[in-house]
Amino acid sequence: MSLLLRLMSGFILLTLICWGSASLSAWYQTRKNINELFDTQQMLFAKRLLALDDTLLNGDAAALPESKALLRHHRGQQDDDVLAFAIFTRDGKMLLNDGDHGKALVFDPDHNGFTDGELRDDDDRWRLLWLTSPDQRVRIVVGQEWEYRDDMTAQLVKSSVLPWLFALPLMLLLLSGLIAYELLPLKQLARQLSQRAPDDATPLLISRLPKEVRPLVKALNGLFSRITLMLQRERRFISDAAHELRSPLAALRVQSEVVQLADDDDAMRRHALQQLDIGIARATRLVDQLLALSRIEADDKRKLFQPVALSELVQDAVTQQAVSASQAEVTLRSHAEAKPVMNGHPLLLSLMIRNLLENAIRYTPPGSRVDITLRAHVLLVEDNGPGIDENDLERLGERFWRPPGQEKSGSGLGLSIVRHIAQLHGMQVQFSNRSGGGFCVALRW
Repeated sequence: MSLLLRLMSGFILLTLICWGSASLSAWYQTRKNINELFDTQQMLFAKRLLALDDTLLNGDAAALPESKALLRHHRGQQDDDVLAFAIFTRDGKMLLNDGDHGKALVFDPDHNGFTDGELRDDDDRWRLLWLTSPDQRVRIVVGQEWEYRDDMTAQLVKSSVLPWLFALPLMLLLLSGLIAYELLPLKQLARQLSQRAPDDATPLLISRLPKEVRPLVKALNGLFSRITLMLQRERRFISDAAHELRSPLAALRVQSEVVQLADDDDAMRRHALQQLDIGIARATRLVDQLLALSRIEADDKRKLFQPVALSELVQDAVTQQAVSASQAEVTLRSHAEAKPVMNGHPLLLSLMIRNLLENAIRYTPPGSRVDITLRAHVLLVEDNGPGIDENDLERLGERFWRPPGQEKSGSGLGLSIVRHIAQLHGMQVQFSNRSGGGFCVALRW
């Protein structure tokens, strides 16, 4: 069902409910006011009858002329049921009536005040008022038919409610035109989306959109931006992988050809196989780091954050890198001056610490020392190696960038991974040379 049809159906339903409720309320209030008015009128009329001269009531029973006998034509809009009256003696003898319905009023010797009753030989309900004169000589009754009051109530309610009912079709027509006009920006938005290229990151225009729809358009613009970033990351990953894997794969191919050519030269074959193993390890490390970097950039891991004890991660990383440090003849030591707990992703933090230690062990000469120090809000990884040129410090952490003249093999992704994980956890990364010689990586939060 279209939105326009749903709105129109809802408007009609709500209008009918409100119109019906208003009609019932108007009928109830009008009926109450009319009853108050006519009860007051009956009371005043009855009091006027009590003030009649006694001489008029001492004769024989009399009746006023019928209204039709007085005026056969041009009687206006009279209603015979408006009022009827009769005057009785205490013993029930009728002394006077209005000449119309008054002569059919039935005597009631006991009741005083308002009551409901019927006329003689008539089933219609009447509103009756009985009064007794102060000297207790006569009783007066003034009556009015309930149907007259109900008809007047209905007429008054119709006169106030029916015009709105007749105006409803015009209101619906105008409302449908207004809704169609207001929904026009949504149709234009749908047209923009249908004609949009898959990789188009241009924000949707929100100038003429209703205020309630703008959050949706802003969310769509945010989605387009995130999709564009994701596509850019994927393209960059494919480009980087194709570029960086070209050299290791070429080296592996060369070493494979050397192995095939070294038929009888065992030394050449062993050297080629050794270089082949080194090339495979380098390619494997490069692929692992590319995949790790791609996962870090692709997903927001903040929803998986939890309290993490950094001292345990540091101790596990030192234990895992102990063999590599021993093979590289590097002394690896840890110092826990505090045991901070931070909100983060355990696997990513472990990967960050591992990359820092691997970099330090890899690029530190044999006989050096690598210290990892954990404080309340600082993590330091320091070595006493040759350090790095001051001009190259600012470029550390860039993808695939390595300092010139670097003899050790690497992909240039280790510190880039560290920087991305630190940024995700709100950490500040600082690279510096130590005053006494060596290199230092400081993480602060």
